[in-house]
Amino acid sequence: MGETVEKRYRVGGMDCASCAAKIDTAVRRIPGVEDVSVSVTAGTMTVRHDGSSDLAAIEKKVTSLGYSVSQVAGRLPVETPPPDHSHHDHSDHDHAGHDHQGHAHEGHNYEGHKHSGEKAMDSLGLHGHDAPMAGPWWQTKKGRLTILSGAALVIAYIIGHLVPAIASYAFIVAVLVGLVPIARRAVAAAFAGTPFSIEMLMTIAAVGAVIIHAGEEAATVVFLFLVGELLEGVAAGKARASIQSLTTLVPKRAFLEENGTTREVSAESLAVGSTILIRPGDRIAADGTILSGESAVDEAPVTGESTPVRKGVGDTVFAGTVNGDAALRVKVTAAAADNTIARVVRLVEEAQESKAPTERFIDRFSRYYTPGVVVVAALVAILPPLLAGGAWDEWIYKGLAILLIGCPCALVISTPAAIAASLSSGARRGLLLKGGAVLENLGKVTAVALDKTGTLTEGKPQVTDVIAFGKNEAEVLKYAAALETGSSHPLALAILARAAAAEIPLPAATDAKALGGKGMTGVVAGQPVFFGSPKAAGEQIPLSSDQTARITALNDDGKTVSVLIVGDTLAGAIAMRDEPRDDAKSGLEALTEAGIKTVMLTGDNHRTAEAIGRQLGIEVCAELMPEDKQRIVNELKRGGLIVAKVGDGINDAPALATADVGIAMGGGADVALETADAAILHGRVTDVAAMIALSKRTMRNIIENITIALGLKAVFLVTTIAGITGLWPAILADTGATVLVTINALRLLKPAK
Repeated sequence: MGETVEKRYRVGGMDCASCAAKIDTAVRRIPGVEDVSVSVTAGTMTVRHDGSSDLAAIEKKVTSLGYSVSQVAGRLPVETPPPDHSHHDHSDHDHAGHDHQGHAHEGHNYEGHKHSGEKAMDSLGLHGHDAPMAGPWWQTKKGRLTILSGAALVIAYIIGHLVPAIASYAFIVAVLVGLVPIARRAVAAAFAGTPFSIEMLMTIAAVGAVIIHAGEEAATVVFLFLVGELLEGVAAGKARASIQSLTTLVPKRAFLEENGTTREVSAESLAVGSTILIRPGDRIAADGTILSGESAVDEAPVTGESTPVRKGVGDTVFAGTVNGDAALRVKVTAAAADNTIARVVRLVEEAQESKAPTERFIDRFSRYYTPGVVVVAALVAILPPLLAGGAWDEWIYKGLAILLIGCPCALVISTPAAIAASLSSGARRGLLLKGGAVLENLGKVTAVALDKTGTLTEGKPQVTDVIAFGKNEAEVLKYAAALETGSSHPLALAILARAAAAEIPLPAATDAKALGGKGMTGVVAGQPVFFGSPKAAGEQIPLSSDQTARITALNDDGKTVSVLIVGDTLAGAIAMRDEPRDDAKSGLEALTEAGIKTVMLTGDNHRTAEAIGRQLGIEVCAELMPEDKQRIVNELKRGGLIVAKVGDGINDAPALATADVGIAMGGGADVALETADAAILHGRVTDVAAMIALSKRTMRNIIENITIALGLKAVFLVTTIAGITGLWPAILADTGATVLVTINALRLLKPAK
């Protein structure tokens, strides 16, 4: 057998789950096909085959069922099916115990530490399936067929009123106008392996009604069926548009810099490595890195972050975000087909093809449910006349009505419609979930294990305290920052940032050099300066007991303290720590209020981790290796907890893979989009609770949908057998329930209040 190949198709005209089921069944029967995934709301089909499949036959089979199909480029061969967890290596950016070449403070060394067009349908347009609402509904094939059927029904009523003798023939013609394309699809589906399709049940019911001289009702039912399909198409189109609308955020044009000149080009033509100019107020045309300029960038379209982010040279920007107050020159890092928004759309569409456990159960149930309905309808039509002397016409009529009531469309769409709307809603808020199974499992989570650095904290140290001993705080910052100028060390960057924020002018430093394991020395403003560990400083100038006590207290709070000596004066000290995110405490409180246990898993030292833990009110497990994190996750699971593991995307592969749900924190980087089961783009801790709440809201919506679908059927089943309702209310029970279920699912597109 050759290598397994994936092909992805855009399928036009799917508007309910039975459409997807028919396509799935038909394509699976083609030789060489190993697996098929079909998403109604995404309008896509992914086919895995062994390379021997006739792709033209696949497209022809789908077209014969009444749908348009076109292949989407960009799929590569795959050797094996993708695993449930494919997490890359993740790690805390923990500072303690890391060496940094040439710049080391006691206990805080950093060596090696890194941060970093669809095919046309038949010309007659009788299949009735086209891309949902690709324009006004009356211009679609489905819309035209519905209008034609309605017109035929009205004409039949007029003829029946004017010439009663031929009324029955007029209604038969009206039936045929709408039923012929329906019957054609029914036959194609039957030959493709789906004999009990909605079209087949509709065809049997309409033909049976004509045979028992209920042609008027048959024509009405056919028209109502087409109206129901049209409404389903509108609803499906709205669900699909919710995520596809993201693609409109990326501008069509960009300003390319080449050979010293700037010219306007198509954004799709931008190559990786090219340089583009982003003017103030423009949408950014591609993912990239800022080469020059500094500006506030509105990232709300991509990450949901409402506050513009200040960005400068070396920072990453995303396609679709909005540049603020200054021009930027950006080096393109991803082609149009692979920018952040394109990947988000692709991820959500692929996730919609991944079925949740509830959806798989409903699919299995419907395989037996529909044939069961046919059997019940046959028994209702036959047994009363045979056993109780009932009128054949009356009971056949009731049996035909039960056929229509029993159509499984509303039931089958109840779960995927809710999941698709939820995935789309989450994506627009920066919450990415890889499929219905992940979405469903999130709602069951009872424990969340979170990394510290980069997840609960910002991932980079900040100056927390400036202590004045022999000089004032401004002078302490001035001398320390001057000595650190030009260094890329995280602690140096923190000091320089604090000095810049305080607008302190920095004198030049000369003869700056590192003392391994001790600190830095140099000459600033003509005076010798030392900046390093308290121990090394004490070797030059003894520290008083009060000074030592203050430094010890800061260390106990998990802060790194460096002491400054200017000349022969103990000038002061600066304390730094990787501080918690602004929303970390509120995010953890939201999880606790939801009854979810929280625990911090970090490779950082106990002292620093405990200090952050006390500040945030979370249980702490520190100084952990990756295998230790995996072990703790396993222990939580053995304790009966459903565990979500949250990491920043660098070294937690074992723990992420072991957890029931792995969640990556990140700002749109590949690791955040492509590794864990779910990703939080803007890195807010509060979004962990929001993601779990979205899952619970979705599961409630699914229960409501199933109740609507089965409840309406149960009511109309009883009223039909009792003789209260007939054929046209029966078709309303089916198509009406499908529309209600879809509209209810679309409520998930709106954020929870």
